[in-house]
Amino acid sequence: MILIKRVYDSPSGKDGLRILVDRLWPRGLSKEKAKADLWLKEVAPSDSLREWFDHKDYKWEEFKKRYFEELKNKKDVIQQIKDRKGTITLLFGAKNLQYNNAVALKEYLKKD
Repeated sequence: MILIKRVYDSPSGKDGLRILVDRLWPRGLSKEKAKADLWLKEVAPSDSLREWFDHKDYKWEEFKKRYFEELKNKKDVIQQIKDRKGTITLLFGAKNLQYNNAVALKEYLKKD
């Protein structure tokens, strides 16, 4: 099972393996508080795509299209996630809970 959670939210026993999927470490958050088991910044969108998207709702579909294209070249990192057993929680730092790279990554993992 793949869950999605904002990295600033309190960890839970239901989270399973907690993977931070952002390229940048979340502002103001210590590694101890984040409780991330893995930081796979390689799976995050490129800086140029992240900056272009800027969490604008109207860019969501195009962002996903471009991000999925980037993910096609990151098969080894994607496989690292897929090989995990049990619950995985993809952690992200964005304030936008609906339109962020963790939501898009979960969709990609389900269809790939």
